[in-house]
Amino acid sequence: MPKPRSEQISLEDTPFYHCVSRTVRGAFLCGIDNATGRSFERRRKWLEKRILYLSQQFSIDVAAYAVMSNHLHVVLHVDMDKVQRWSDKKVVKQWHGLFKGTYITQKFAKNEPIETYELDRLNERIAEYRSRLISISWFMRALNEPMARTANEEDDCTGHFWEGRFKSQALLDEAAVLACMTYVDLNPVRAKMANTPEDSHYTSIKQRIDAAHKSKQPDNLLPFIGNEQKIHDTLSRQRKGLLFDVKDYITLVNDMGRIQRDDKRGFIHESTANILERLNIPLENWQKITQEFKYLFTGPVGTLENVTQYHQHLGRKRRSYLSCCQHWPN
Repeated sequence: MPKPRSEQISLEDTPFYHCVSRTVRGAFLCGIDNATGRSFERRRKWLEKRILYLSQQFSIDVAAYAVMSNHLHVVLHVDMDKVQRWSDKKVVKQWHGLFKGTYITQKFAKNEPIETYELDRLNERIAEYRSRLISISWFMRALNEPMARTANEEDDCTGHFWEGRFKSQALLDEAAVLACMTYVDLNPVRAKMANTPEDSHYTSIKQRIDAAHKSKQPDNLLPFIGNEQKIHDTLSRQRKGLLFDVKDYITLVNDMGRIQRDDKRGFIHESTANILERLNIPLENWQKITQEFKYLFTGPVGTLENVTQYHQHLGRKRRSYLSCCQHWPN
C-alpha cells in the first residue's frame, strides 16, 4: 500500500523533491498521437504555463521541469521561510489565486467587516492555507486536476487522466539535486524528441538558455546564485538559490546531452569537470546517474548517512532504498 505523503516528505532533511506524473489511456495524450496524427501539444504548453504560475502562487519554487508526451517531471523547492513571512492577507490572496476559498476569506480579502464569531473560523482557514501553500501534494493537485478535467472534456470521456498518484522522492544533498535536475532537463534529448537542450521545448533548461542569451535568469525558476553563499544587504539573510553558476550548469547539461546523444565520452568543458570534482563524482558515474536516474533511484537520493537520517526523522523502523546509495559519493 502506498505511504501517505506525510510519511514521505521530511522538510527537516531537505526542501528539494522530484515529482513525476504519468498519463493513462494512451501514449501521446500530451503530445502528438502517431497513430491518428492528432496533436495535443497545446496541453504540454498549458502544463508548462501552469507549472510556472503555481510557482508564483505557492511558497514552492520550481528548480527544473520537463513536460513530455505522456508524463511530466518537476523538481520542487519548498520555501518554509517565505510562507511564514507572508501576512494573513497575503496568504489569503495567494490561495484565492488557486481556489475560490470560503465566504469568510472572501470577505477578509475584500476588507469587509468580520464578525467576532467569524474570527476563529477565519484564523483556522488562514492557518490551513498557510500550511497548504508549502504542500507538495496541494501543488501537484493544483497542477494535475485542471488538466485532467480539461482533457476528459476534450476527449468526451470520464475516468483518470493521470496514472494513480504522482511519485515523489527526496533529494537529500546538492549532488542529488543537480543530478536530478540534469536528468529532468535532458529528458527530451534522451527520448530523441530534441537534438540539443536548447531545442527542448517545455523544459526548464530551454528557459534558462533563452534567458542566458539576455544575460538574465528566468524570474519563475529557482535561480542559480553562484558558488559562494551571498547575503542580502537589507535582510542580512542568505540568498535563496542553487549554489552553482548558471552558465556552468548550462554547460554541464550540454556536455551530458552531447555524450548521451553520441553515446561516447567526447570532450567536456573545464567547468563541467570542476563541478564533478566538487561533487566527488567521476564522469563515468555521473553519466550513468544522469542517464539512468529513474532506474537507479526509486526512493530518496543521497549518501548512506543522509538516507539513514531521513528514515529516522520519518520514524521508519525499516530502512529502505539503502542499496541505491552505492551509486552515490560518500
